[in-house]
Amino acid sequence: MKNRFRLYRRKMGGMFYVEDSQTRKQESTGTRNRAEATTLLNARNEASRQPQLNLQIAKAYLAGTDSGISTRTWQDAFNAIIEYKKGTTKERWQRGAKQQAFDLIRRLVVVETQAEQLLTCMKEGTVSTNILLRELHNYCLAMNWLAWPIIPRRLWPKFEYGPKRAITADEHRRIVALDTNIERRAFFELCWHLGGSQSDIANLAAENIDWSDRVIAYARRKTGSSAFIHFGPAIEAVLHSLPAKGLLFPRLAPMLEKHRAKEFKRLCVRLGIEGVSLHSYRYAWAERAKQCGYPERFAQEALGHNSIAVHRAYARKAKVRLPSLESYENQNLEGRIVPLLPPLPGPEKNGHSFSAAG
Repeated sequence: MKNRFRLYRRKMGGMFYVEDSQTRKQESTGTRNRAEATTLLNARNEASRQPQLNLQIAKAYLAGTDSGISTRTWQDAFNAIIEYKKGTTKERWQRGAKQQAFDLIRRLVVVETQAEQLLTCMKEGTVSTNILLRELHNYCLAMNWLAWPIIPRRLWPKFEYGPKRAITADEHRRIVALDTNIERRAFFELCWHLGGSQSDIANLAAENIDWSDRVIAYARRKTGSSAFIHFGPAIEAVLHSLPAKGLLFPRLAPMLEKHRAKEFKRLCVRLGIEGVSLHSYRYAWAERAKQCGYPERFAQEALGHNSIAVHRAYARKAKVRLPSLESYENQNLEGRIVPLLPPLPGPEKNGHSFSAAG
């Protein structure tokens, strides 16, 4: 078995150093005596040899059912999980796998990876790195490419999303007023009133509109779940300005998400608006719903039960003025409070009358 540590001597000062062949970390032995340095080197190699021997034994057993156990790298795992993904999810994984942070583990054999190496990878990356690596790790466990978790579930670093905010009504009005493209202006209006993701709104068709019940119904492209939203006069006015057949936004629908986002970003830059994106319309819709007392279950139906926008707005973001209980009691008092009935006449005993309830 190859030794993990090697010994070398620096010309300046003549001090002996040991180098870790895996991490490339160098550390002084604190001596210029070769015999002492060799003794320290052997001690380090002996300490690391037993864990390596245990790993080799485990790999020998696992190789009986998986011939690729000793050569499968994290890049191989990426390729495997990307292969069965579809649509925009596949594109997201393909982009994510190219992150520079994954270069730290890309060529490492999966079963030989240490927890410290995964933690370093996540530290160098972003929230997306954490999410993708966690899912990739769980995929390897499910495929029996790992005999046990490298990092226990409870010890994975928590997601720390950057600050996101909703677009304000004034900002929305300014953007619509600046844009001279009629189709794009109508697109922004529907994003504001429906709170849908940019892809869902851009791909709406006339067939998604039920004029008799005044409902817009569509399947979310990300989750496949159905959304049913009743519309009022404001949305109706926008819909009447769009094609009566086929796609409502024939130019925007075939565009990539990043291209629609760039057009929106250019308008924001011209107006000096910072910190928003097209996704900010979902946060705006959720916060508006919270502020006006829209029930959370209705908001979940409109934006999706797992929508981060709904959870954030209804948890803490949107500010709501709570009315007093007294004001609620005074509203429609006669119809809400049942008067107490007088006791029913009953038999008398010792000069006292008893109600039917006894």
